[in-house]
Amino acid sequence: MTTTALPAAATGELTRRRLFVYGLGSVGTGLFATVPGLLLLYFMTDALGVPAGVAGLVVALPKAWDAVFNPLVGAASDREAVRTGRRTRLLVAGALALPAAFAAMFLSPTTGGGAAIWVAVTFVLAASAFALFQVPYVALPTEMSSVPAARTRIMVWRIVFLTLGILIAGGAAPVLVGAAGGGRTGYAVMALTVGLVITAVLLVPALGTRWVRSHPGPEPLGLIAAFRTARGNRAFFALLASFVLQAAAVAIMLAAAPYVATYRLGGYGLTSVLFVCLVAPSAVAVPLWAKAAGRWGRLRCLTVATCGYALGAAALLPAAGSGSGTVAVATTLALCALLGICYAALQVLPLALLPDTVHADSARTGQVQSGAFTGLWTAGETFGLAAGPGAYSIALAATGFVSSTLDHPVAQTATARTGILLGFSLVPALLMLLSLPALRAYGRRRAPQETETP
Repeated sequence: MTTTALPAAATGELTRRRLFVYGLGSVGTGLFATVPGLLLLYFMTDALGVPAGVAGLVVALPKAWDAVFNPLVGAASDREAVRTGRRTRLLVAGALALPAAFAAMFLSPTTGGGAAIWVAVTFVLAASAFALFQVPYVALPTEMSSVPAARTRIMVWRIVFLTLGILIAGGAAPVLVGAAGGGRTGYAVMALTVGLVITAVLLVPALGTRWVRSHPGPEPLGLIAAFRTARGNRAFFALLASFVLQAAAVAIMLAAAPYVATYRLGGYGLTSVLFVCLVAPSAVAVPLWAKAAGRWGRLRCLTVATCGYALGAAALLPAAGSGSGTVAVATTLALCALLGICYAALQVLPLALLPDTVHADSARTGQVQSGAFTGLWTAGETFGLAAGPGAYSIALAATGFVSSTLDHPVAQTATARTGILLGFSLVPALLMLLSLPALRAYGRRRAPQETETP
């Protein structure tokens, strides 16, 4: 059986304008994916007085909703594509709903248990709104081109913009909090400002990608039928498993950054510096990884980057654990910069391989189920991003971390300080290593259509 042909519009010229319009949406997705992962746990424990264990549940449990909701959105996106030939309506709905829900997460009118409930409810709403945009957005590259090299180019543009969004989130968000006076007021100002930026950057691709014609199949599949059909795509699930583990590793490191800055390196102000050192190199490294992938293969380069990230994360244990002196801080920042180079590959290459699994599956089923597969993919991604901070909060609680409503840090025990450090170093390294067998399984199970194309 041959692969279902894509419409002419989807295989037309990928102009820089079209790539720019599509890629800009990743600034918004990067902001939403990063700010809660970086600041929400710390905001609850050190500004709202929520115990670490409860805060971890708040971060993790609402995101578990995505495991159910995202596939529903994927199926709805495919149904919309069949009816209208586009995925615009869900994109616009998500672009309009997400900013308000995001801002509300940091506008709790109370502290303690009431604040935990407030954040949990608003986080569920924000995650749902994010899914409305993210699921059809991730599905679009599969329909923008049928050529693997072209889809890698699309991913390069997307990840460059994603890096910009992550940099804004990690570099500017903590600064905004401090500039607005810190505490609950500082977080509120930050959330409202970031919410306005998210609105602007999501609406552009939501309205500007109408040229992409979507044809998942002759008739939309129901959710159960879509799952039943997708179940045989073993290469997809192997790739997804590795990506979820890697997302959890990065998420744990992001959640740990404010704690490491505050309790190991000498000050919360280093949070932005740590984050910029981790992310900024990826803006330069993304196109370099794309060129390397064209020469040596995407899977091989992804495997190398995964191993490099694991080694660099493990090296942070002695570096960040040696104190708050100048040498320790400089070494930690340098290692974060090296991790940033590997992080670029972890962002662009799995997403470049994802459309290949969808196209290869169409040869088996006769339908290009972009929405169904991206619904599963984004559900896995958000699970990994939530599981990271959730697991880290449990470790904080287990090691005796003390929460506070004060704007300055409280003294922590030596055991708690060790737990903070392990979550920033050895745990992410272990998760990266655990993702390697899944990558190898993907390499064995991918179809001939998924072989590397320069």
